Amino acid sequence: MAEQTLANHSDRLNAINIYPVADADTGTNLYLTIRAAAQAVAESEPADVGATMALAGRAAMEQARGNSGTLMAVALAAMAEPLHEATRLNGPLLVAALHRAQLRAWSALSDPLPGTILSVLEAAARGAASSESHLHNDESNQALADTINGAVNAAREAVVLTESQLQVLSEARVVDSGAVGFLLILDCLRSVILGDPLQEDLLDGLSGYNVQDPNIALTMPAQDGVEIMCTILLTPLAAAGLRRELDELGDSVIMSAVSEEADEMGAYPWRVHVHVPSAAVALAAIQAVGDPSNVSISALTANAIEDAHDFL
Repeated sequence: MAEQTLANHSDRLNAINIYPVADADTGTNLYLTIRAAAQAVAESEPADVGATMALAGRAAMEQARGNSGTLMAVALAAMAEPLHEATRLNGPLLVAALHRAQLRAWSALSDPLPGTILSVLEAAARGAASSESHLHNDESNQALADTINGAVNAAREAVVLTESQLQVLSEARVVDSGAVGFLLILDCLRSVILGDPLQEDLLDGLSGYNVQDPNIALTMPAQDGVEIMCTILLTPLAAAGLRRELDELGDSVIMSAVSEEADEMGAYPWRVHVHVPSAAVALAAIQAVGDPSNVSISALTANAIEDAHDFL
């Protein structure tokens, strides 16, 4: 359901994608990331809720696209941890899963800011916890319904606030694209849990989200540079060192372990995302500490296409 919903909304999400760069691809990136998760689950028969979420999270991490897709993948993978061996979802487990997701997502990004998908994740976790706290660890279906409704309602309020939390959004008079994408995914979860249709009025009144609204991303100034994504096997110490170096070379650095399973040398697979002026310099830093796989290099603007292609 989330895959189809994001496909239906990808054009509008792309049109208001102006932070951290106006590359008009948040809707596409979220769709492709969630599609990878959905396909992995469809091709397997996970034993329980936790195994299903873990499979989805790992597939999403390995195929994550862009800032928003990477953070969403981190959240999915994190949600699986409290659900380990759970045969059914309940209110307390949902609270724990959303809490873990927002912690992991905030820690994965080197320079986290409010007014983004991170704010909405945090609000959803808080809203779920607030609703569940009145139910005294009730594991009934009604308690689960109250919990997911609390999460969605809080997330919706947080999406509205994003417009006032980042100057670039305030000036353009739009809400954050990734934040809206996460809200849509959360409402898909609500729909599945309750057996209800998606809320048709969920996005009503969100700045920049009327069908007739202009494509804001196309009006923003161009930004040079490239987005690099890859998977690499590193020890936690080596990963910390790479994060520090990438922070110096660029911005929008996201690093998170794909799984909690280390090899015999204590190394974990990490998903890496960064925006940098030069693909060559950043990839040299990455290759200096390991052998990256699933490497993706995308231009943030047309000016960076030649740089990326020349290096590859």
